[in-house]
Parts: sequence; structure tokens; C-alpha cells
Amino acid sequence: MNSYHFFAIMSRMKYINRWALMNNTRLENISEHSLTVAMIAHALGVINNKKLGGSVDPERAAVIAMYHDCSEIITGDLPTPIKYSSKTLRNAYAGIEQEASHQLISTLPDYMREEYEKIIIPKEEDAYLLKLVKAADKLSALIKCIEEERMGNAEFRKAKEEILKSVVGMNIEEVRIFMDDFLASYNLSLDEQNFTL
Repeated sequence: MNSYHFFAIMSRMKYINRWALMNNTRLENISEHSLTVAMIAHALGVINNKKLGGSVDPERAAVIAMYHDCSEIITGDLPTPIKYSSKTLRNAYAGIEQEASHQLISTLPDYMREEYEKIIIPKEEDAYLLKLVKAADKLSALIKCIEEERMGNAEFRKAKEEILKSVVGMNIEEVRIFMDDFLASYNLSLDEQNFTL
């Protein structure tokens, strides 16, 4: 009987912390980050379909988002200022991520590899979904900055400004709607959100 390691390896996402160069009031790992990105990517897909008359697959967006950082199990989370500091580093890291993704897929049985490759290394036909997942990733980072700043951590102030500029600069209508409808609530306490059971 064969033993395959893919899901045991995926369970290690919880050990990879994000924001390594920042002083965090609360650590965030890539497992919880990926769940947040998946929920937001799904919401952006629903907004596309229900508000903008589109026809994307929100569930596929969510699944792609669940695995969007899984290569970091192997590579670690390279801080954004380093990853994007030069074209040479950006291209080198992209190659490393691609190789890591292939290594992860190789830990699946043959009959599952094709399906998971479509999720972990999506193709051109998923271009718009990938755009939504990238936007969800940035929104998740923005939300982290908002939460840190709300806890009195000025360390994230500049990152918040830069990420907000980047998110707005994407010029994606689904993102604008999500921000208008949901973002302000992240600045509120649970009591201020008037949440009652």
C-alpha cells in the first residue's frame, strides 16, 4: 500500500508565519491567511455574478485561493519588500515557487495530480479568477494592516498606505464594491458591529 504525503505536507501551512520583518501584535500563518483569501476571492466571484452580471465560478476562485501560497511550505514566506525589490529576484523567486509547486503535486497519487495541478498551477483559462485571487490576497494584507493598526501597532501604517494604493490601483470593480460594503467593519469592535445572537 502506497503512502502519499500531500495533505500531511499541506497541514504544515500553519507553521509558516507571514510578515516576518514586521513587529506583529498577533502572528498570522499562511493557513489562516489562505482561508481569508479564499473567503474574499469567493465573495469577489459572487459580486461579479450577482452585482455585475458576470459568470465566474466563485467556488473555483475559493479553491485556487486556498492553495495560492502552498509553495511557501517549501520556500518560506519571502517578505514582499525583498521579493519585489528587483526584476532578477522576482523572476528567480517565481521559478523557485514553480519548482516547489511541482514538488508538492508529485506527492499526490497519479490519479489526483492533474486535478490539483489545475488548482496549484492554474492555466490561462483561469486568468480572471487569478486576478480576483490576487486582489483577494491584497485585500487580506490590507485587512491585516487595519487590524494591526487598530491594536495600536504603528508598524503597519506605511504598509497599509502602500497596500491600499496597490488595491485601488488594480481598478477592479468587484474590489471597489467589496471595500465599500465590507472594509469599514474591520475598524470596529464586535460590539460596534452590533453583532448579537
